[in-house]
Amino acid sequence: MTRASAVRGSVAAIALLATMTMMGCPRQDSGARPGQDDSRSAPASSASSSGSSSSPSSSAAPAPAPPGPPRTVPAVRSFTAQGGAGWRPAPDARVVADPGGPLADEGRRLAGELKMSFAAGPARPGDIELALRPGRDGGPEAYELTTHDGRVTIAAQDEAGVFYGTRTVLQAVRTGGGLPEGVVRDSPDRPQRGLNLDTARKHFTARWIEDRLREMADLKLNQLGLHFSDDQGFRIESESHPEIVSADHLTKDEVRHLVDVASALHITLVPEIDSPGHLGAVIAAHPELQLHDASGTAIRGAVDIANPESASIVDDLLREYAPLFPGAWFHLGADEYRALTVKDPQASYPGLAQAARQKYGPRARVQDLATGWLNDRAAVVRALGKKPKAWNDGFFRDGVVTADKGIEVEYWTGKEIGARDPQDYLNEGRPVVNLNDEYLYYVLGEPNDFHYPTGERIYGQWSPAVLRGTRAAGGPTGPDRVLGGRLAIWCDRAAAQTPDQVAAGIRLPLAAVSQRLWDPRKPALAWSDFSALAGRVRG
Repeated sequence: MTRASAVRGSVAAIALLATMTMMGCPRQDSGARPGQDDSRSAPASSASSSGSSSSPSSSAAPAPAPPGPPRTVPAVRSFTAQGGAGWRPAPDARVVADPGGPLADEGRRLAGELKMSFAAGPARPGDIELALRPGRDGGPEAYELTTHDGRVTIAAQDEAGVFYGTRTVLQAVRTGGGLPEGVVRDSPDRPQRGLNLDTARKHFTARWIEDRLREMADLKLNQLGLHFSDDQGFRIESESHPEIVSADHLTKDEVRHLVDVASALHITLVPEIDSPGHLGAVIAAHPELQLHDASGTAIRGAVDIANPESASIVDDLLREYAPLFPGAWFHLGADEYRALTVKDPQASYPGLAQAARQKYGPRARVQDLATGWLNDRAAVVRALGKKPKAWNDGFFRDGVVTADKGIEVEYWTGKEIGARDPQDYLNEGRPVVNLNDEYLYYVLGEPNDFHYPTGERIYGQWSPAVLRGTRAAGGPTGPDRVLGGRLAIWCDRAAAQTPDQVAAGIRLPLAAVSQRLWDPRKPALAWSDFSALAGRVRG
């Protein structure tokens, strides 16, 4: 098998909605500014070029906004209704923030999206004010959105929280024309929420990836994994090893642009160079690195980890790409190493078994050599300032060598030979990220009994605790143990769908993943209502 793999009611009912709770980074590596308050309630000397008059609005008051929580995807987690007409955009309404401050980009973006002007303030009735309030509870992605007396204030301790507040405003305007009177308090349940994209087997253009980043940002997702090296291709320009790069690939300038776009949208790009399996594109240029079994048969995609040159080239690539991706993580792969997918690795690969014993002692096995390989690559990326990630089938039990406890386990399957239950990793205290192939694998061509995931099934059956198959793990699965999850696109049969078809196919599954990672409780809306809402929030 290949790894592929949304109340209405009368005004008199508003009081009943008080304290109603709904279902529901910094940019994960963005810098907060402790002690800085970006509120523009006080007079300011500078104004935007698109309008900065501070005279009161002379336009007629807009119609009351719909009562009840804003209708968004993901749903806000808490809304306290208050008496009042709420807020709707008016012709002279503005988005207010310091044009020279950390929220200027968020302010200009929202102003453009709502076709409003951006100004330095002070805020007046009708305006949306953005403010940093250091020390607020809830973490860097939490925000408070207050609608009162015709004015909206978005406050958070970090820029990411303010950004998510602007997404709520934008969606509320799209779905209800404005914001109800009251207070939204909102924050994600899981710190890692996103999409994984296999660009190795199928080339996706920078423009297509940028469109996905913008879609993700509106859904408050914050992580895009890029699997750009595999047997079928190597898809990012390389100076250290240009001989391995496929004809269709992203240039480093394109990647830098994507990093900049993602950073502005509070999304972290996570690169993955999978090893020691899935290295066919490297082996094509360096056949001397290919693994052979006891009969001399060449093993597709697998490098010989007893050969020091195999580690050398992979480490060259890790060192080359780490600066290109300034985020916190680097994914090391480690899945489906074919020497460990046979009944007796020691007999089938005697050269690896001998190397294991020589390096780790007489009781060492092939799995220990592979674990040592993973630990060595983890050490390389740690020295480059990165947190390592690896797939769950790269971790083994009862070995002489134990995998570094700081490597994040990305759990995708329990279908491999000797597959370990996710509870094993949780019991060992390892951090786990959910990519359950039963729900979250969008595999082109649907090989090996895979089926395209549906948003309805994810929305109704999956949660961060459902790491393997359809059942939740038995032990603690809170945000400190299961850090989050990603929908994963795998391009095993690359020609099965066009990029446009992929984009359309993942739209509702991605919205459902966004909902369940923001708030893993049972959703309040029926699927039919949620799916209709997911279409409306796109504008």
